[in-house]
Order: sequence, then structure tokens, then C-alpha cells
Amino acid sequence: MSQANRPLEGITVVSLEHAIAAPFCTRQLADLGARVIKIERPGVGDFARGYDTRVHGLSSHFVWTNRSKESLSLNLKDEEGKRIIDQLLQEADVLVQNLAPGAAAGLGLSAAVLQEKHPRLIVCDISGYGEDGPYRDKKAYDLLIQSEAGFLSVTGTRDEVVKAGCSIADIAAGMYAYSNILAALIKRGRDGRGSHIDLSMLEALTEWMSFPLYYAYQGAGAPQRSGAEHATIYPYGPFAAGDGKTVMLGLQNEREWKVFCEVVLEDAALAGDARFSSNSRRHEHRDVLRQLILDMFAGMTAEQVVARLDRAQIANARVNGMGDLWQHPQLAARQRWAEVDTPAGKVAALLPPGANDSYDYRMDPIPALGEHTDAILGGLGYDAAAIATLRERGAV
Repeated sequence: MSQANRPLEGITVVSLEHAIAAPFCTRQLADLGARVIKIERPGVGDFARGYDTRVHGLSSHFVWTNRSKESLSLNLKDEEGKRIIDQLLQEADVLVQNLAPGAAAGLGLSAAVLQEKHPRLIVCDISGYGEDGPYRDKKAYDLLIQSEAGFLSVTGTRDEVVKAGCSIADIAAGMYAYSNILAALIKRGRDGRGSHIDLSMLEALTEWMSFPLYYAYQGAGAPQRSGAEHATIYPYGPFAAGDGKTVMLGLQNEREWKVFCEVVLEDAALAGDARFSSNSRRHEHRDVLRQLILDMFAGMTAEQVVARLDRAQIANARVNGMGDLWQHPQLAARQRWAEVDTPAGKVAALLPPGANDSYDYRMDPIPALGEHTDAILGGLGYDAAAIATLRERGAV
């Protein structure tokens, strides 16, 4: 398939980005063929480069969110640095930034200023709480937004709140920034005008919280924390097998309860037990039922439990760890793994979700800090001597 078929070939994105939300957004754009120029501080770069060293000495977060980009080291407080970014924006289609509140405006890069100079430019500002309101200037990290958006109140056990194991507030914001930018590009194709997108992590995660919000409509009680179990359906949740592994299973109706008793528990009479005659009764006597299930599973391996659940057509899943996920047979069978280059060598990378039969996703290298500085400045007309001078004074 031709690279020219990628939907965003010919689109240039300039990004003042760090951490996760903006880099995750712009990586999606790069996957679709956009040229993404990542502006990084000279000598320091995106601080996510230093989060850990788990991928051949590189940061796991950085490897995840920064393939297929060009890294330009640039001091935006330097006068020549300001001229350079202005030159880039003259030809760019999109600017994405998630700097600290007010930082972009302080650099003369507010949406109002930019749209006056570059009326076709799409400006996407990603922040914790948005560009106005009483929380505008508060710092916002993923866990803090999980707290403010009520996510922690419905996640965890009855006794303890628990955060998500991945950066869901950042991911939500990054994906909504991505979809808003795609919509803005379509709109610009119709009317020729750019857009300003003001996107907050709080609003993105609150959208994802809409089920518990509506469940608690007009002061009604919120869903109760129930760990990995379902709050109101039983049996529905994790059960240990005899080999120490855990299987997740879920029943949805009385027909499935009958088959579960007959095929999985091998006790057809249990289906008629008055204590378990309806979901509400099973939920009421869940501790007793849980022990019956665990007693049966204690003599079986997780594979045997899954095989029996599959035979009964009861929904189930293995509770996989990261090692299991790397080796997941379904991902392997669907050929969802590729390789990308990094400054430390090749690493495996999951292809973007959604196989498209008209183009291949872009899976280009993860850049070293400032790797493309000379090439980008050369494209703007700077010769080697001028670039060396800029580098000596810390402008790039």
C-alpha cells in the first residue's frame, strides 16, 4: 500500500509537548502520516524521557508516545528561537501544546495571537482544567484529575480507593485532542479557516465518568466500589484456580446460571437452590456461592476452568499480566506487532488499533533529543555556521 494513501500525508504538526496527553495525541496524528515536529528544550528535552530506563535504557512512556516524530531542540525564550518557531508555524497546519498554564501565552503563542498571524492554523491547547474558570491555573497531573473527576470514588475496594493502573486522564485528553483536530481539519477543508481547541483533562475524563454520573442522577447513590467484581451481578468477577492463576467470568441471565451449574460446577441441582434462584438472591448470598465456586476451581488449572467455561459458552477471560499480554495469542494471530527503531535499537510496537485496508500506519523511529534540529533549520535556510552559532549560545 502507498504511503501517499495515509490520511494525513502533507499535514504538518508543530507540538510544544511533554509528558503524555499532547505526545499521545500527536503520535496518533503521526501514525496517520502527519509530519510532527516536536519542540524540546535544548539539553533537557521532554521530561518524560527521564521517567525510567525500562526499554533498553529509554523511558517506557517516551517510547510509547513518540515514534514517527522529528525532534527539534529550541529555546523558545531566545529571540532567534521565537523567529524559528514563527517560520515553522507559517507552513504548519496544527499547533498542539500542553505547557504549564499561561506558558504558551507568555511566549507569544496564544491562540488569539497565532490565529491573527496564521488564520488557517489549528491551535489545540491541552490543559488540566481549561483556559478559564477558578481552576485554570492549578497544576494537573493524571492522578489529580482522576481524583477531581470522581474516578477514584468508584474504583477500588469497599475499603480503599484505587487509581487506574495507566494514565487514563492523559489518554482521554490525548484522544479527544486527536479527534478534535481531525474534525478541525475537515472543517478547514470546507471553509478554509483554522480553529482554536481548548481541551481539558477534567472534561475528557468526566465524559468517561458519565455512566456513574447518571447512575447518581439528582442525588441518587453512586455505584459502590466492588474491586474487580460487578457491583450488582453475581457471579461476575475474578475467581482463583488451583494453580494460583485467576480467571474472570461473568453471568448475565438465568439461562447462563443453569448452564453454569450443569457444565462448569457439575451440579445441576444447584440451579434450583432457593438461595441462588435469581440474580438478586445470588448477590445476597454471594459469599456462600463464591466459596462453592472456589471449591470446584481449586482442583483445576486456570486452563481447565477456561475450557469448561468455553464449553458452557460462559463469558470469561484470563487475568493476564504484562508478560502474558506481550505473548497474547490473539494479538499474534492478527499480526498486530511491528518494530520501530529507537536510539537504543529496535523495539516491538503495537500497531494502532483499527486495521485499514487502504493504507499502512506510519511506524517510524523514536527520535533522540534534537536529532532533527540541523535538518529542520537547514530547511528554513540556516547554514551550518549559523546553526553552530545558535547551538553555542543555547538557542538550539
